[in-house]
Amino acid sequence: MSRLKVAVIVGSNRRESINRKLAKALVRLMGDRSEAQLIRIDDLPMYNLDLEPHRPETVNRFTQEVASADALLVVTPEFNRSLPAVLKNAIDWGSKPVERNVWKGKVAAITGTSPGAIGTAIGQQHLRQILGVLGSLVIGGEAYITFKPDLIEDGDEIANEGTRAFLQTYLDNFLTVATKLRAATIES
Repeated sequence: MSRLKVAVIVGSNRRESINRKLAKALVRLMGDRSEAQLIRIDDLPMYNLDLEPHRPETVNRFTQEVASADALLVVTPEFNRSLPAVLKNAIDWGSKPVERNVWKGKVAAITGTSPGAIGTAIGQQHLRQILGVLGSLVIGGEAYITFKPDLIEDGDEIANEGTRAFLQTYLDNFLTVATKLRAATIES
């Protein structure tokens, strides 16, 4: 069986995003258990039903990349106690039309980092609810990471041993669930 394909979406369009740095470190932690692809969302136009008959190519690229993945890892900041508009916009594009909802049936893991003490907890809670409504199986467990300047070393390595071990366990659970669900889907 081929490696699990994981779509990695960073909920930030900032060039120096700390969540993009975390996402790259998480891809490294997943190692050869998966084929991870960072999916671009910053080039998507704002969702507008008027664009549906002739979807922009960036939207087609995005939805095809997500649809072709077995699982989803979202690494996002928190904006105003919720998720960023750029991420919500991508979710809206992926959910339409309803019969082509790319989120349905995807195993999803959510994490994020912020300088605040509770990381991105409330934004993740909102995202968990949205993805669940759209038919994703959002894995249990919570991964709210407080960002410190020395969290990620050069080479996309988590510097703190305890944080690295915690994130490795979180990712291992995610990959195990996603792999089992993919195998069950293939068998049926």
